[in-house]
Amino acid sequence: MERSDFAPGDYVRLPAQPGWGLGQVQSALGPRVTVMFAHAGKVVVDTRWAALEPVEPDSLQSDQESPK
Repeated sequence: MERSDFAPGDYVRLPAQPGWGLGQVQSALGPRVTVMFAHAGKVVVDTRWAALEPVEPDSLQSDQESPK
């Protein structure tokens, strides 16, 4: 089995489904990555057919900060 580019705890987005929001990887077995998306719930993504985009932890803080 091939190694996944993602690991549990990683944050991702699926550009093909922007309405799903931010997701957190739950498990990754080869090309099959289970992600809990903010607005779509748990989805198994086959990365051979759909490209997940990693989200850097540093950008999460700036997304969550509110204007003062």
